[in-house]
Amino acid sequence: MITIQHLVDNAKCYEKIRELRWPDDVFCPHCGSKAITKQGKDESQPDRQRYDCKDCHRKFDDLTYTIFAGHHQPLKTWILCLYFMGLNMSNSDIARELDLNESDAQQMTRHRYCG
Repeated sequence: MITIQHLVDNAKCYEKIRELRWPDDVFCPHCGSKAITKQGKDESQPDRQRYDCKDCHRKFDDLTYTIFAGHHQPLKTWILCLYFMGLNMSNSDIARELDLNESDAQQMTRHRYCG
């Protein structure tokens, strides 16, 4: 069976996040500096770019200080969850569509409303 998860590309989700977050150039979310260097990709999510700020020497990635930061679900799962929430789907329907436990879907939707 083909689900919507199979039709969404995680790399495209990261490209869109970068485009929306940094329309001109990537800048450090900690100090605002544009003096950054790319530091490779995340091992667990290979489409996720890591960066190092040359001014404040802090590290960050595409999702730092976003609602998606610090979670283990793939970005495309979060994007689809938000889409389904916009359609007023129940947590159980979202879980079924995204092949998640209902408790995971509930945590994701609660995080969106509370976090």
